[in-house]
Amino acid sequence: MASLTLSKRLVIKIGSALLVDRKTGALRADWLKALAEDVAWLKGMGKDVILVSSGSIALGRGVLGLPATELALEQSQAAAAVGQIRLARAYEEVLAPHGITTGQVLVTLEDSTDRRRYLNSRATLEQLITLGVVPIVNENDTIATDEIRYGDNDRLAAQVAVTVGADQLILLSDVDGFYSANPQIDPTAQRYDVIAAITPEIEAMAGDAGSGLSKGGMKTKLMAAKTAIAGGCGMAITEGSVLRPLWALENGANATWFLADDDPHLARKRWIAAMKPKGEIVVDTGAVAALGKGKSLLPAGVATVRGRFGRGDPVSILTPQGHKLGQGLSRYTATEAGAIAGRRSDEIEAVLGYPARAALIHRDDMAL
Repeated sequence: MASLTLSKRLVIKIGSALLVDRKTGALRADWLKALAEDVAWLKGMGKDVILVSSGSIALGRGVLGLPATELALEQSQAAAAVGQIRLARAYEEVLAPHGITTGQVLVTLEDSTDRRRYLNSRATLEQLITLGVVPIVNENDTIATDEIRYGDNDRLAAQVAVTVGADQLILLSDVDGFYSANPQIDPTAQRYDVIAAITPEIEAMAGDAGSGLSKGGMKTKLMAAKTAIAGGCGMAITEGSVLRPLWALENGANATWFLADDDPHLARKRWIAAMKPKGEIVVDTGAVAALGKGKSLLPAGVATVRGRFGRGDPVSILTPQGHKLGQGLSRYTATEAGAIAGRRSDEIEAVLGYPARAALIHRDDMAL
């Protein structure tokens, strides 16, 4: 069975029903304080932790006195605007006593489908994690419309897990795992401890309906599992309403684990290598040696730029003799890359007229 203590980077998804009391609309403060103990426990072991948290609309709804029925889009956005600030404050207040700094990151579906925004999100999250911050990620419900929404935080959490290269994703749910049928209806339903592959038979068991406590049912959780395991990230579904649910999971609480075939690093490298390149970057011999040692590609090591590509597009990396070393995602457009080719990193701002990233292709965005 998978263990949280063996992971390096975890994404924890927290649903509205866990955070907010359905009857009163108030925050479940004792539960959140206990979750903070879990986060501190994981951080104390040197783990990176990212929280994907629902709850902003549920909190804002109560403050604004909006009905418990389905809200109009404008009402949901208003509730989110009021609730987001309270949600962020709540996390800050429970984690600060443990010496943990938090940061709020609001995203939409467009941020993952647009490669430029995806790279921006990835760079920001990586920097926060490097600085020891626990990012609190949520869908930006104040601006998101149906066309640009994830619609549920199960899939959002899976996308975040792949974006940051997490090796484990934990969905804290209102059920203790994946069942062969809805256990609330079918008393013969059986829970799976481990699912090694998501087969058509497994998908047929998911059905459509959730528990009524959240938008995401088992179907969305399976969609999240597919995204996660394709990115080399294992995923667990476990019951989250108990105090310290992560500690409980580590100590044998019921759960279903979806196993990943690969690790996140290799999965990402394969994804990059499989892309169709939109341009070429010829590097000098010094860059060839540096790349061979696992370094990022700096503008100083670039001899020639060919093709038309935008920021975030895949490009081939060639030796001076024209042999392909590999490929990566460019942090600059073709025009920008051509302008700074051969330049030192401290010269980039003077050439482009604005401060920019030191690496033309970061080593994490490169497959050799």
